[in-house]
Amino acid sequence: MEAFRELTAEAGEAGLMRRRYGFYWTVMLFWTLFTVAILVGVSMLGDTWFQLLLAALLGLAMAQLAFLGHEAAHRQIFASQGWNEWTARVLSGLFTGLSYGWWVDKHGRHHANPNKDGADPDVKAGVVSFTPTVTDERTGLAARLARCQGYYFLPLLLFEGFSLHVSSFRAIFAGKGVTHRWTEILFVGIRVLGYLALLFIVLPPGMAVAFVVVQVAVFGFLLGGAFSPNHIGMPTVPHDADIDFLRRQIYMSRNVRGGPLVHFFMGGLEYQVEHHLFPRAPRPNLPALRQIVRRYCAENDIPYTETSLGGAFRTIIAYLNQVGLKNRDPYTCPLVRRYRG
Repeated sequence: MEAFRELTAEAGEAGLMRRRYGFYWTVMLFWTLFTVAILVGVSMLGDTWFQLLLAALLGLAMAQLAFLGHEAAHRQIFASQGWNEWTARVLSGLFTGLSYGWWVDKHGRHHANPNKDGADPDVKAGVVSFTPTVTDERTGLAARLARCQGYYFLPLLLFEGFSLHVSSFRAIFAGKGVTHRWTEILFVGIRVLGYLALLFIVLPPGMAVAFVVVQVAVFGFLLGGAFSPNHIGMPTVPHDADIDFLRRQIYMSRNVRGGPLVHFFMGGLEYQVEHHLFPRAPRPNLPALRQIVRRYCAENDIPYTETSLGGAFRTIIAYLNQVGLKNRDPYTCPLVRRYRG
């Protein structure tokens, strides 16, 4: 912990934990107006398949608003916990149609134990096996499909938006521990029912359904495409592994190199190492924070993983296929190898 305190002190002295109100108010206003403009465009354009272009743009706007909700949930935007929480709840419920309470609980457990088997909800059993432990439990067709799961991972991201909505609905209607449940039901209900009502009033039924499919598919693909390069294919550890906070966050996280386009589509999540070490650091401060963390890791012989977006997805595909074949060796955490042999 002493090492992390030194790093935290240096980041604080450099002013990299300061709020960036101008940036966040500008971005929130822009994407709110962008969303309103698209919905007005849908109403004015009427019965034409060009509506699907607006559906894709709306999916893009929803992904950007989800990034802002993520940052508010991490208390990056405002000094007040209440302002951050309600901003995240409004952005999640009224704008993207997702449950804030469900997501913040899931994401908090991920940050506490990234890539820890049985503790990180992002590596639990699902359509894709993220750890060999999950693969061991599969038999028959599921086991055979797992052997090439890396190749269908990217197409599966098109369904991520639908999965997020289903999980949100289950949480707010039947889950436990969701605070402000009725507020979330109201927010999500207004968003989903109002959105569908607009589409089915303005468009023919078939076109309205196609609009929803394209919008949610683009939303899920962009969101999943921004989150998945950060940890998949990085070392995984068993549930009982005891690793200090600094190394736990750095070993299990991957940064993605790229220019403005990568930064735009990943919403700042390409600086994943820094985000995990300093989850309250505002997005515009992450590039400068990266310089401090990289230097610290080099001085202390701590592996710091950074690659291109293409390189990250090549690693993901190879890793998922190896997990499907129950090959455990290449991605075992170095600390686990050191202490367990």
